[in-house]
Amino acid sequence: MSPVRYELVFSDDTGSAQDIVTVERTSSKGPGGHPVYADPTGIIRAEISDHDEVRILASGGHQAPPQNVLARRLTDADPKDPAGPSTSAA
Repeated sequence: MSPVRYELVFSDDTGSAQDIVTVERTSSKGPGGHPVYADPTGIIRAEISDHDEVRILASGGHQAPPQNVLARRLTDADPKDPAGPSTSAA
């Protein structure tokens, strides 16, 4: 089964500048037959294979899909994820 969420890391050509977007699996399949993931706005859409290969999908006209994108799987227990489970001392 495919992961529910990924972080997409967008880098410039030098790899120095990075933007990170969290995406969740949708019910759609991409042109390669793999699940499509989207950010909450629906602007960032990506097909991610079971080998974590990323294909950014256009969500509107005049978009140039970025080339330097890395997908990092998020687990439910990821401490960096604000939507993950919280722990409290009782």
